[in-house]
Amino acid sequence: MDKIKERPAAQMEAADPDTIVRTHWGEVWKYLFFMTRSHSTADDLTQDTFIRALRGLDSFRHEASMKTWLLRIARNTYINHKRSAFVRRVLTFAEVQPTQTQTSAENVYLAEAGERRIWELVFRLPDKLRETLLLEAHYGMTAREGAEWLGIPEGTYKSRLSRARSRMERWMNEEGST
Repeated sequence: MDKIKERPAAQMEAADPDTIVRTHWGEVWKYLFFMTRSHSTADDLTQDTFIRALRGLDSFRHEASMKTWLLRIARNTYINHKRSAFVRRVLTFAEVQPTQTQTSAENVYLAEAGERRIWELVFRLPDKLRETLLLEAHYGMTAREGAEWLGIPEGTYKSRLSRARSRMERWMNEEGST
């Protein structure tokens, strides 16, 4: 009997490239955008992530969710990209505005001045702190999950998260007192 026919329905759906891309493209893109701060770079790295994932689909062992597996590939793709010399560019928040023609409720909300400033401060954080804050705030990962995902001790994860929060609070207080 064909091995594909022997797979459970959930695995069949997970193995369908179109379903994988449609289901997870947005989350992978968001993660890469928050790490790169660039629409075009997030587009490119998301495409690279899915190419790598689909080529290596046979190596997916279902020990983690498809989303977790793809985010791990996205992280590795980002790290490889960051190591390249041409990536040393600074973005202002004005360059981070969505490219959509229609304004969504989310875009209107993000356009508010206070929210813009918070994102500017988040983007000032070093990668390790920004990534930890993103995993906790956006993806809702626990300290254990985030630490496991990053491959670091839980104490290190908690320390990074604490430092990220402290810096954000300090920067916001400094701005409030000026």
